[in-house]
Amino acid sequence: MPHAIIVAHGQPSDPDPAEMALAAYANQVNMLARGVTVHSATLAAPGKLEAKMDSLPEDSVIYPLFMANGWFVTSALPKRIGDHNLRILDPLGIDPELPELAADALREALSEKHWEAHSTDLVLAAHGSGRSRNPSFVASTFASELGKTLAFNSIRVGFVEEPPSISEAASGTREQSLCLPFFACTGGHVIEDVPEELESANFRGSLLPVVGELPQIQRQIAKKLRQAFELA
Repeated sequence: MPHAIIVAHGQPSDPDPAEMALAAYANQVNMLARGVTVHSATLAAPGKLEAKMDSLPEDSVIYPLFMANGWFVTSALPKRIGDHNLRILDPLGIDPELPELAADALREALSEKHWEAHSTDLVLAAHGSGRSRNPSFVASTFASELGKTLAFNSIRVGFVEEPPSISEAASGTREQSLCLPFFACTGGHVIEDVPEELESANFRGSLLPVVGELPQIQRQIAKKLRQAFELA
């Protein structure tokens, strides 16, 4: 049976909780990826990825649970793979189907609240970077594509590590607002920084789950893993 490893960044200061959360996530994808056995490893857990690769066939694949095709995916991950002949698939954040999948989740959130998109503000809370334009470009491109699919009153993009900040993006939004964290996993930024920024902006809307943990996304990852092995 083909094997795949979902790889995320993890939490260097305390690796175990993120490692356990990713394992649970991978188990959900495993139940959807018929014909592919799905494993997990975070980069932050010492030796975890290497041990997992050593235990699997060389034709296994790695799915990067990252929101940009940045340094971790293009440099850190290949370095960790070393001599293993594993394929690295495209990361979640650049999946061309991602905007439509997120739009489906947003439609469900709007329906639950009996809101219309054209009367609702959307804040996209993303990581960004002070060193590379790639993360903000990916987030802004996602926002643009999402806007073509679902016509919100406004779509505002804010970042943790570069301007405009999330608080700046959220300032002036109406009570009928949603905030979608453009993150792969619920880590420290999502638990601490995003709520603090929203509170600073007096944001009165609703905070949604991170993009990577939407039910639509787990199904999409399972589909991508099956396609990687040419499974119908």
